[in-house]
Amino acid sequence: MRPDERTEPAPRRQVKYFCAAGHDSLIWFAAEAAAPETWDCPRCGQPAGLDQERPPGRLRTEPYKSHLAYVKERRSEEDAAAILAEALAKVRQRRGRE
Repeated sequence: MRPDERTEPAPRRQVKYFCAAGHDSLIWFAAEAAAPETWDCPRCGQPAGLDQERPPGRLRTEPYKSHLAYVKERRSEEDAAAILAEALAKVRQRRGRE
């Protein structure tokens, strides 16, 4: 945006952040604002820090789990068999087969 002739933009400063993937990012902040210690890298999304020699480590990413994987974490095989048997009994009862 082009500044208006009657106004002046607020003073700003650039802060350089570095991530573990080797990316460096220039982020603009207000001159009086304190820059945070970490910032998400705009290129890879990993945390970036102010120290080029020691950037923050990569975030641990959880692998994708399906709904069934989460259910299997909460239920044993015996519980699953009992729930299935109960559900099948209800279906058979509704159909008049029992």
